[in-house]
Amino acid sequence: MLMHAAIAPLALALSGLPALVIAAWVGGKDDDRARGLGLRWALIGLAILLGAAALYWTGGQRAGVYAVAIVLLLTVNALIVSMLLHLRRSDAARRERS
Repeated sequence: MLMHAAIAPLALALSGLPALVIAAWVGGKDDDRARGLGLRWALIGLAILLGAAALYWTGGQRAGVYAVAIVLLLTVNALIVSMLLHLRRSDAARRERS
């Protein structure tokens, strides 16, 4: 049981690293839209890394694992909705300027 309690947080932390790479890649462009997207990708990566730390902290206790999974699911989905709304607002602003 202890082995699984250490592998799952490590796998979750590794899965958050691509979001941070995307944040650096997209957010590095000199554009308000790109910086907003980069910020949201960075927050997603940070949320996943914090979720991995919280998962490790629970030590494999079922209730703790469920709580971390639910909070992580809600947080990442809220950030994705925020990203979509950001893209929609920036598209509307571009149409108004044209």
